Amino acid sequence: MTPLNFRTLDLNLLRVFDEVMAERSLTRAAHKLSITQPAVSNAMRRLREVLGDELVVRSGQGVEPTPRALALWPPVREALAHLQESLAPGHFDPATAESTFVLAMADATAATLVPALVEIIEREAPGISIRVLPLTTRDPRRLLEEEAADMAVGYFPAALADLTARAQSGGVVAFESRRLYDGEYVCVMRQGHPLADAPLTLDTYCAARHMLVSFSGRPFGFIDEALASLGRERKVVITVNQFFTAGRVVSGSDLLTVLPRHFVPVTGIADALVQRALPLDVPAVHVDALWRRRGPQQAAMTWLLQALARSARRTFPGQDLHGTP
Repeated sequence: MTPLNFRTLDLNLLRVFDEVMAERSLTRAAHKLSITQPAVSNAMRRLREVLGDELVVRSGQGVEPTPRALALWPPVREALAHLQESLAPGHFDPATAESTFVLAMADATAATLVPALVEIIEREAPGISIRVLPLTTRDPRRLLEEEAADMAVGYFPAALADLTARAQSGGVVAFESRRLYDGEYVCVMRQGHPLADAPLTLDTYCAARHMLVSFSGRPFGFIDEALASLGRERKVVITVNQFFTAGRVVSGSDLLTVLPRHFVPVTGIADALVQRALPLDVPAVHVDALWRRRGPQQAAMTWLLQALARSARRTFPGQDLHGTP
């Protein structure tokens, strides 16, 4: 291993490293950097010699990073973004911009925010396009790191707690977040359900048959976690990955499900559903926007965040969410 001398380190090696990590492919990194694949391979070889680590190993048609590379990438990407922003500050004019934003969110979140967001875009940013991807995780950081989405909107308690802990310990945090609104979950059943006309107790709730909405497909949600803390459990007989699907199925069956309270009116079948307060305490549901810090794109992300916050205030006009623009 060659001793690291930062004064003589070729910073272009870090640019190559960043693209290889983002693309997980030497070929795609070369295309993004407008250089040849041998040049990328040579740069990675030089960086390996300096750092004394393989950094990436071949895997299928691409490469997989080593643990050292995974630990090194966030501060490298953050530093490059800050440098780019300092040298070429970003500017974003929504009235003339022709950009596409990719948002990852659940169907209930999209139903809440997208209608008002479209009004804002049509009025203020006619050249902007929005593409919404289904959210399949409670921790979208990898999705954002791989640039599959520009921003994720949802309930990310564990991910945000981890980012806060890292920031408090002085670690590099490559993500930013803002609270958009606070939601509340309710138990939903069909009109005429045997439990619709009586108080919903913990015993009757646990004895019923349930439908779980799980973005990842995991058959254990935060309601189940809350029940487990009480030494109780419920019988989940079907798991789906969309709130709309859950509402439709429950409206024609004796299953119970849990939906965001504000989502029920926009299902189009609210008259066929009955809402009941959950018979147990569950954590507050905070819906946050999460995105990667980016140099010249930060101005665009700021505008998008403000547009989403304005959309949220349309649905939740009484909420005073500190830190939301």
